[in-house]
Amino acid sequence: MKKSILITGSSKGIGKFLAESMLEYGYFVFGCSRGDSSIHNDNYQHFKLDLSKEQEILLMFKKIRNSKTQFYGLLNNAGIASMNHVLLTPISTVNKIFNINFTAAFICSREAVKIMRKHKVGRIINFSTIAVPIGLEGETVYAASKSAVESFTKSFSKEVIDYGVTVNLIGPNPIKTNLIKNVNNDKLQNVINKQTIKRYGSFQDVLNVIDFYLNEKSDFITGQKIYLGGL
Repeated sequence: MKKSILITGSSKGIGKFLAESMLEYGYFVFGCSRGDSSIHNDNYQHFKLDLSKEQEILLMFKKIRNSKTQFYGLLNNAGIASMNHVLLTPISTVNKIFNINFTAAFICSREAVKIMRKHKVGRIINFSTIAVPIGLEGETVYAASKSAVESFTKSFSKEVIDYGVTVNLIGPNPIKTNLIKNVNNDKLQNVINKQTIKRYGSFQDVLNVIDFYLNEKSDFITGQKIYLGGL
């Protein structure tokens, strides 16, 4: 039975790169996003949905459960950000960011384990950001939502290890994607200067960590986080 992986936010950027990489590795890949996908592969199935709506997520997982694959991995990659001073941030923005960055990751993780426990093995990888440890000004709500993901990762990993499921986290540094396209270059450089390795991250840097977490031999690694760039 072919192993499968779900990657949220797979239509562009890091998510699309990871989906294409997992296809090269031989996985059957499920992807989802608000828009259509440009990936055309017999081993790829795309779900066009709104991750802020639980019922749409549940329908996706019903189809994954009924697929003829061994559901092995979940990459909670989807995320949104908004550069705003706290005093200028409406509650609608707060709710939108938390719904996608935290609540959707929570629901996907919960539903993933319900399937993974059948085979007593699974890998869940959550995405955070170095904006959390450095306390990036102007990204307070975004960092807070990802901080919630970090706390969830630690506690959830303890609750599901009896099912053979590990839960870990990666915190990328600035990578040139749409997520940061509107951020001032001086601000980005200031973040990079706080790193031990002072450069932008790359898709390959992310993939290296994902490969480590997904490896079957990494069954003794759970509840951990790795920040890129040497934070």
